[in-house]
Amino acid sequence: MKTQVNLIHHRSWIFPTLLGLLFIISLHIGAVQTSIFAAFNGSSLQKSVLWDLRLPRSLGAMLIGAMLAVSGAALQGIFRNPLIDAGIIGVTTGASFSAVVVLSLSFLLPTAIQHVLGIYILPVFAFIGSLVVCLVIYNFSRRWGKTDVYLLILAGIALNAIFGALTGFIIYLSDDIAIRSFTFWSMGDLGGITWQKLMLIFPVAIFCIVFFLRQVKTLDALSLGDSSAFSMGVSPDRVNRSIIFVSALCVGVAVAFCGAIGFVGLVVPHIIRTWFGPSHRMVIPFSIWGGAILLLLADVFSRTLIQPAELPIGIITSVVGGPFFLYLLFKQKRQLL
Repeated sequence: MKTQVNLIHHRSWIFPTLLGLLFIISLHIGAVQTSIFAAFNGSSLQKSVLWDLRLPRSLGAMLIGAMLAVSGAALQGIFRNPLIDAGIIGVTTGASFSAVVVLSLSFLLPTAIQHVLGIYILPVFAFIGSLVVCLVIYNFSRRWGKTDVYLLILAGIALNAIFGALTGFIIYLSDDIAIRSFTFWSMGDLGGITWQKLMLIFPVAIFCIVFFLRQVKTLDALSLGDSSAFSMGVSPDRVNRSIIFVSALCVGVAVAFCGAIGFVGLVVPHIIRTWFGPSHRMVIPFSIWGGAILLLLADVFSRTLIQPAELPIGIITSVVGGPFFLYLLFKQKRQLL
């Protein structure tokens, strides 16, 4: 036991150290050569690139990555299956559909709604889309008081197909300029994060992270089964719905500002469980660190692989996450044999 605690303590230092190094690297790397020292004695172009582009983008990548990873870990906890991810079960697609509706058909929305929501209209609608999908798949997959994982995944596949088709139909009716922007946005893009958008992302990210950190004991109780959790004073339905609500908020905000970025919530929690074990006391906090690291690293690659152009970040996460998902499926198949 003492050896395991020492091992966890030793590995825990890797995350903040690696994140700090990546953050510094992310400020230096890009089409324009600059550095953190240029903030004080560089040219006006270097200062503008550093302060107005790279700094908010890197901070946004860390916050979005942390939200996606911790929400994925929480969803896996309440559904008791490591194969669950917001993209796989259709949550990301639902949020994307709602966001595309706002971007393409905003003229159909009542003026009063547009005036009241203002700059919040895109994240609000993306959140509504992700929440609707979360609630549909949760209620559809419940059978005899338990969650049927196979029904859950099948429902996610169906919703992915439905919302994907609706999104494609809206894009088909749009003009060429809108189609190009939608295509790039649907593959994930952190380049549009500004200080104004970061000020909207930051409070939501802090709220979600604090919420999930307060749920670690509850998630450990739920991992024992609904009946055991109930005997420990935990209401499974109430907890599940609150976690679904906050997870939908995480995905909705991420999709609204960065587009569809998949597999972060699948890859990171699994790696954390491999390193630290299944307890959510470890999985939740270290998923926050791991998500920030993974998305910041993917953003660095997206800016450097095909300079001076940028590769959509969703392509990079999918290249990593797709094979990883197949690996998890193969691993579960071998366990069942």
